[in-house]
Amino acid sequence: MKILLSITLIIIAMNVSAQEVNKKIHDQARNKDILINTCTREGLISFPEFKEMYDPLYAAYVPDAATMIELKKLIGKERIKIVLGTWCGDSKVNVPNFFKVLDALQFKEKNTEIIAVDGSKKAENGIIDGLNIQNVPTFIVYDKKGNEVGRIVEHPKTTLEGDLLAILKAKR
Repeated sequence: MKILLSITLIIIAMNVSAQEVNKKIHDQARNKDILINTCTREGLISFPEFKEMYDPLYAAYVPDAATMIELKKLIGKERIKIVLGTWCGDSKVNVPNFFKVLDALQFKEKNTEIIAVDGSKKAENGIIDGLNIQNVPTFIVYDKKGNEVGRIVEHPKTTLEGDLLAILKAKR
């Protein structure tokens, strides 16, 4: 009986500490429902306010072919963290286009982490503490050792694929 009780308590503790994925809250600052914290791509692109722009923008975006050829040579075991706001116009435009680039590169989805923030650019449980997020979206590229090698903040300087290529070239 004690073992069963112990196992039950462990399971409860794990569920309490486990973060809810694709969590929806009402953002008082924006007066709308948003996603917060860790999201899956499916959760993000099925969220109604985000989906309405995601589908047509993703379909329409055509990454620069020459840049993509160069990117394919350099992309390896990097990890990418995307911090965005489902309420944010720049996120609604640039995240679908960034996913189009990643898909064209056949970048492994398991190497991509998506974190949604509220209107104050905050997430819960300290999951973006130390990332110095000022604007969204922020695309952070990490090397295979987990060191940040560069980021694209809010919008690209050239194109998303061009900025990603510049980050990867600079790390070499």
